[in-house]
Amino acid sequence: MLRRPPAYELPRLDPLAQLRAGRLGRRIPQLLVGLVLYGWSMAMMIRSGMGLDPWDVFHQGLARYLPLSFGQVVMVVGALVLLAWIPLRQWPGVGTVANVVVIGLAADAGLALLSSPEAWWARITTMIAAVVLNGLAGAAYIGAQLGPGPRDGLMTGLAARTGRSLRTVRICLELSVLAVGFVLGGVVGVGTVVYALAIGPLVQFFLPYVAVRTASTGYELHDGQREDPG
Repeated sequence: MLRRPPAYELPRLDPLAQLRAGRLGRRIPQLLVGLVLYGWSMAMMIRSGMGLDPWDVFHQGLARYLPLSFGQVVMVVGALVLLAWIPLRQWPGVGTVANVVVIGLAADAGLALLSSPEAWWARITTMIAAVVLNGLAGAAYIGAQLGPGPRDGLMTGLAARTGRSLRTVRICLELSVLAVGFVLGGVVGVGTVVYALAIGPLVQFFLPYVAVRTASTGYELHDGQREDPG
């Protein structure tokens, strides 16, 4: 039986430390695979027609009014959010930049190849599979330790600058983009609720399996003790 590793938190690395942590031959491919699967899961959520996560409601709403595909909107918004890091004194990693490009391309590819199921059970199954895949993909690219996504970095930067908790900043920001996206015509539904409730636990569940244990950083257990990477 597969034994789940103990839950832990990854150390926070600056961009230079991310590259110096070693095992790039494992970490970069994992990052790219995670980002591709993340974009694919977004396409699955759209094709399910059951509702999207808050940021994708915003992306979809914008795509209705811009001469851009959904994936192109994801890339443009990601780039603009990345610019917002400058006054927050956040530094992007290789993974951050890759996030801006790869997820949008993968989402458009998924939308081109996937069709919308007609049966209600197939739509629900697609939505659930998309949420689970999104959790695995998110854990994979986070576990590569090559930098957070633009939107996650914005949340952590705002939390640090305002002194508010990360949870408070995340809720406020995601409710804001959700509201704007809904007004613009983005799809909100049961999938939105399922995603909001499940994505955190799913990422936390998958992370111990996929996080890369580097020679220079190891990983940190929840009790604050660092395990020897040797």
